[in-house]
Amino acid sequence: MAASSFIPVSLDPPLVSVCIQNISTTWPQLRLSSRLGLSVLAEGHHHACMSLSRKRGDRFAGVSWTELPGGGVVIQEASAWLQCRLHAEVPAGDHLIALLEICALEASPDTPPLVFHNSRFRRLVDAGDPR
Repeated sequence: MAASSFIPVSLDPPLVSVCIQNISTTWPQLRLSSRLGLSVLAEGHHHACMSLSRKRGDRFAGVSWTELPGGGVVIQEASAWLQCRLHAEVPAGDHLIALLEICALEASPDTPPLVFHNSRFRRLVDAGDPR
């Protein structure tokens, strides 16, 4: 399942949120897991993003992933990943807000994230970069 964003919610306990469409067929399966993996895709993960966003078929075809100790799957070479457990669910119109408690995380500060803006993949650049 692909989410366009996640939002920090709390430092104590450490919580993030993701919004999931009520019609999702993946979330009912994921929510039963003891741990969930959340990956911040890296700049070169265009294919992975498109594949994981599919409605049907093998979403992980051609995507390199790793299972974390204790559960949860993350994408290899991600800019960052979080291992979470479901903390709570909040109905929100045609979506569900899933509050996820962070159990572990890893960030690669030298790996730029994948950015999707204005219907295109973009790159982050320093404000002083003339590109």
